[in-house]
Amino acid sequence: WDATNGTSTRAVALTSLTGASDVPVVARKILVSDVDRHCIAFGANPITDGTQDPLLIRFSSQESVVDWTPTATNTAGDLRLSKGSEIITAIQTSRQILVWTDQSLYSMQFIGAPFTFGISQLSNQTTIAGINSAVAVGDAVFWMGKNRFYVYDGRVQALPCTVRDYVFEN
Repeated sequence: WDATNGTSTRAVALTSLTGASDVPVVARKILVSDVDRHCIAFGANPITDGTQDPLLIRFSSQESVVDWTPTATNTAGDLRLSKGSEIITAIQTSRQILVWTDQSLYSMQFIGAPFTFGISQLSNQTTIAGINSAVAVGDAVFWMGKNRFYVYDGRVQALPCTVRDYVFEN
């Protein structure tokens, strides 16, 4: 959707735009990294087919929503996570993008050429309740897991909670 056309115009598929190249046709979540301005698709389809890979992260070339074909002259590419069976959600902080699978928490950071983004596992056996279960407040991220509440502020910690039993056992 282009804001310059007003609120009465409809959004169009990125694949229909001039210059569109290997744009993902399916994804669990999309966000734009505000520091380096890449469009990022989480749980996307690989370039080679339209079948969703639930652990694949694809990103467009910097400053482009239509150029998703990795070449030697752009910053488009992909990463595949190793733990879990699907990406649940992702949220951006001022320093990184946190990515949850059904089993782990990852940090995704812009590192520049030639790899564009780097990924590291922050925690194994960490859950999240759903796609909208996390919130970033400054550099801290709070979320609801499957059986407790968590915070990440440089390390993953379970939050002490007096209503935990009521929330998770009721």
